[in-house]
Amino acid sequence: MSADAVALRNEPESETERLVQAMRDALTDSMVERLSTAGANALEVLDRLNDDETRDALHTVLDNVTEMNRVGSLQTLFDVVALVHATRSASTDSMVERLSTFVEHMVSNIGSEDFATLCNNAQTALEEAADDAAKKTHSGGFFSTLSMLSKPETQRSLQFLLDFGAKLHQRSATQSQSD
Repeated sequence: MSADAVALRNEPESETERLVQAMRDALTDSMVERLSTAGANALEVLDRLNDDETRDALHTVLDNVTEMNRVGSLQTLFDVVALVHATRSASTDSMVERLSTFVEHMVSNIGSEDFATLCNNAQTALEEAADDAAKKTHSGGFFSTLSMLSKPETQRSLQFLLDFGAKLHQRSATQSQSD
């Protein structure tokens, strides 16, 4: 074989061969390593997608994301995530400490037996009052209201509500001054 034939034989014959040769020449060992790692990771993902449970889960996620987008809740979800992120970024240690103290105080108050008894009594009283009110017939009108206001139990109930409101206001004012 002549030297010209050997030189022509080493030259790429087509554009594709020249492109492949250029890529071989340009690739470094670290690039080849990164490409092979990326390929292996891609094959691992494809292998995971062959699992029935994983495929079903992915289809469920895609269906739900599509539905959320269709009804407009996807943007709401992103807005909530942005709000949570902004809240987290803006909160200080002092704010978190005060919030946890407040939550602890509320849980200890709500979790007490006295509070549970109060809630149970209030619920029972409301249910009984609703039943009693449903059974009574009301004639209505101004004179019926005056007649009802003249009854001692009505006056006691109104006085109780007024006293309750005054005590609640007094405790709130006292607490505001101590803070």
